[in-house]
Amino acid sequence: MRFVETINAQGHQNVLGTHKTTFEVTRDRELSKRGNCVIGVNANKAPINFGHEFREACRKEGSKITVHLQAEGLTETIRGRGSPSLSFTHSREMVGRKSPYASDRTIMVSSDKAAYDLDKQLIAVLKYSKTKLNVQIIVEI
Repeated sequence: MRFVETINAQGHQNVLGTHKTTFEVTRDRELSKRGNCVIGVNANKAPINFGHEFREACRKEGSKITVHLQAEGLTETIRGRGSPSLSFTHSREMVGRKSPYASDRTIMVSSDKAAYDLDKQLIAVLKYSKTKLNVQIIVEI
């Protein structure tokens, strides 16, 4: 089975994309330079808004999660997995992690990329607030 969530966000002048273990998209409109994992702001959804079936599928042992990022004709794919520890209860931030750690913000664990690993051209276009970022999260069980 396959379930999909689509999030629309935008870039910000303070996007750095330098965090080596996580990437994040947030509903917050502002971003300080301390948020070096944040790649998109002003998202229209957060984990708490994801559908029930999607969340349950992500919690199944062995579930595979793929995140597709698209902005200004550039695309990036991040692969990871789900975990029974995912709660999807955060109301503002969604974080993909290279580690197996899960918090209320975590949308995937054991990802193959963090913000630092993303295409530098993608990070460059995400430094503009007018850039639209489309985030598609697919879970397969």
